[in-house]
Amino acid sequence: MTILNSYRLTAATVLLLATGTAFAQGGSATDQPISGAQKGVNKDWQPSKTNDGAYDRVSSHASMPIPWQPIRETDILWKKRVWREIDTREKQNVAFRYAGDESSGGGMFIEILIDALKTGKIKGYKFDDRFTQVMSKEDIMETVAGRVDTQVILDPIENKEITKYIQKDFDPTAIRKFRIKEDWIFDRNQGQMVVRIVGISPIIDVIGDDGVFRGSKAMFWLYYPDIRNLLAQYEVYNPQNDIARYTWDEFFESRQFASKITKVSNPFGSEFKESLTPMESLFESKHVAEEIFNKEVDMWVY
Repeated sequence: MTILNSYRLTAATVLLLATGTAFAQGGSATDQPISGAQKGVNKDWQPSKTNDGAYDRVSSHASMPIPWQPIRETDILWKKRVWREIDTREKQNVAFRYAGDESSGGGMFIEILIDALKTGKIKGYKFDDRFTQVMSKEDIMETVAGRVDTQVILDPIENKEITKYIQKDFDPTAIRKFRIKEDWIFDRNQGQMVVRIVGISPIIDVIGDDGVFRGSKAMFWLYYPDIRNLLAQYEVYNPQNDIARYTWDEFFESRQFASKITKVSNPFGSEFKESLTPMESLFESKHVAEEIFNKEVDMWVY
């Protein structure tokens, strides 16, 4: 066999192997589910019937979150409980308002939470952020159901006015804010400040019968450590790069959201807005954030 014939045989072998690998990858795309692509959390969203893209996409994210490092109470030198508010209308929080795609579950973040509540994947708590009462299925449906409006119309047959009740579907775009409860802890074993999210809650606006805004309230509270497995199954939209996405668990753990502090642990349990103007509340939020940052530095100095 000449050297030329040997090269031709080698090239043909490489081409055959490459072709076989390509067919193998194409066939395995449907065998390995994409994160959240098998069924959508929004009933109106339907997944693509074919591979919607120029390549076979397989999620590189693990389906389980990275466990927290245990913290012993005897190692805690300082702790502060903090409440934050995430406004989804801010540019950095655009992921909360993304309508969803093949990889993010086919729905907005609030729809992922509500779908998990309805299907029993997670537990919800009502009334307060102390997780004192678990929501029943009836509580969940009552909470996420849309408003019932009344409309007086004229019955053309009997020629009299009748009241018609209109059930409006839940509007996920109405959720503009989320509230977070977290603990800031200086752990001497790790030698650093550690933040642990304790709970998360969507905030809904309360509109009166006259259409006037009456305030806002928490729809329900979720115990964050219990929902980390769920959050690790759905990806977050990245406006900068479609191929570089976090899971929702990675998103929260790496603090990729913008927020402001609305309350810290105090003897009266009051929020900043109860005694301060909106501008003063914003300055107080930044002041508290700086105090927490400086506390970690002071622990090393003293």
